[in-house]
Amino acid sequence: MIGLISATSAGAAARDRLAAAWPERTRVYEGPVGDAVRAAFAECEQLVCFLATGAVVRLVAPLLGDKASDPGVVCVDEGGRFAVSLVGGHGGGANELAYEVGELLGAEPVVTTATDAVGMPGLDMLGFPVEGDVAGVSRALLDGEPVALEAEVSWPLPPLRVTAEGTYSIRVTDRAARPADREVLLRPPSLVVGVGASRGAPVDEVLELVEGALRDAGLSARSVAELATVDAKAQEPGIVEAAERLGVPLVTYSAEELAAVDVPNPSDAPLAAVGTPSVAEAAALVRGGELLVPKRKSAAAVAMATCAVVRRPARGRLAVVGLGPGARDLLTPRAKAELRRASVLVGLDQYVDQIRDLLRPGTRVLESGLGAEEERARTAVAEARKGQAVALIGSGDAGVYAMASPALAEASDDIDVIGVPGVTAALAAAAVLGAPLGHDHVSISLSDLHTPWEVIERRVRAAAEADIVVTFYNPRSRGRDWQLPKALAILAGHREPTTPVGVVRNASRPDESSRLTTLADLDPATVDMMTVVTVGNTATRRIAGRMVTPRGYRWQAAPNSGSAAGQEGAE
Repeated sequence: MIGLISATSAGAAARDRLAAAWPERTRVYEGPVGDAVRAAFAECEQLVCFLATGAVVRLVAPLLGDKASDPGVVCVDEGGRFAVSLVGGHGGGANELAYEVGELLGAEPVVTTATDAVGMPGLDMLGFPVEGDVAGVSRALLDGEPVALEAEVSWPLPPLRVTAEGTYSIRVTDRAARPADREVLLRPPSLVVGVGASRGAPVDEVLELVEGALRDAGLSARSVAELATVDAKAQEPGIVEAAERLGVPLVTYSAEELAAVDVPNPSDAPLAAVGTPSVAEAAALVRGGELLVPKRKSAAAVAMATCAVVRRPARGRLAVVGLGPGARDLLTPRAKAELRRASVLVGLDQYVDQIRDLLRPGTRVLESGLGAEEERARTAVAEARKGQAVALIGSGDAGVYAMASPALAEASDDIDVIGVPGVTAALAAAAVLGAPLGHDHVSISLSDLHTPWEVIERRVRAAAEADIVVTFYNPRSRGRDWQLPKALAILAGHREPTTPVGVVRNASRPDESSRLTTLADLDPATVDMMTVVTVGNTATRRIAGRMVTPRGYRWQAAPNSGSAAGQEGAE
């Protein structure tokens, strides 16, 4: 919960904007400011104070305890110009909150945490438990001193400016080791503990068994990603509470799934009880991995629990990111986050240039020119298979005439693939033109480099006969100058010469241009590969200089308006 505190009417107005935008996340504190801050500090994970920073410093200073548990505090000035991350930048999430508040209120986020200020990921913000000299190693990274990375467990990490050797070091390990001087240990979620239990098994017995198995194998409990068991034990109190105490999710599988797993120690007892010859080992191994601790029983006089520990295979991460049509404000926040998370970026050189400033220092960039789509897809997948966090970029939406298709055709289930949608060229052009896509529409690429013209022509004819609005991608190039006239002629056989046609070049970019013409008047020679051509259907009209396709139901006049303005109706 985010506590909101203000002292003046101007602050209250901004406070209320946040409260209205985040009704489920925020709570407004009224009354004397000091009492409100103290109450919010005790009750909330974060605070946004619409007060002077000096006032907030004096109010929260006596309340501060530990940066790992103190709430994050953001200050917004009376003029709403700045959102200052004051306390708990990382641990309390104040840095991220300052960016969110700034975006919502139109304020400039002010973040002074050293790693954030220079675009370097904080070691305590990688999503892993961290131990050791975090401050010293972070300072060495900031100062450009050599910091060695030792990955005992391969795991996708964001870009870090590391070297082969160094006085300082970062070790990625799930072993129960202690950090050395000038060392940070990162604990990846690499371990899965399979658990079986008789009905009524005490939680203490389950926990003692799991913790003992990890301890005897020299493994860190901080790297346990989940407890796993059979569906029949999903509500077993001892297992459920053990997962809660360990702070990990409980994952269950059907008996049929577990029975199909080859295990070294099957048994007739679980087969008779729950329908699988193995629970602990099979649940740990069902998604693959290395069996580090074979099935073992608890030490109780009458053992009621079993467990097994598996190191799951490291999975690389491939984010296929749509950059939108070109304008920075049409690049989604999710896309920005994936670009900053990636340690390897793969893309067309001109697209890389668009977002190079968003990459974190240390990001490895693999760029190539036009015509190398399949090579880029193979490169991105290969890097992900090495355990890297990879971003493969494409314009518009990466799944529309872009990189997602070749990448997913190359990828198998040994890597995690994340699709990040983007604003397509068709949508960007439609927004410029008006509302040409208000009813059924289709996008057709006129490039016959990968699709035979006979197939393209058949699709154009189908769209013409079905009276569907058509957006043409790749309409015309110097080497392909006859496809667009041919496609327009097919449409002209089913639509009036006066049918509106919208032509948009470089939609959303600084040199954007657009014009509205007709099917009879469009000159194909004015179109190139940077252009999107949208041809209306028989209902599309030119209204007040805009291209509009009705939504397909009868618009009703607004009551008492005396105009023909339409009611939007059901979505």
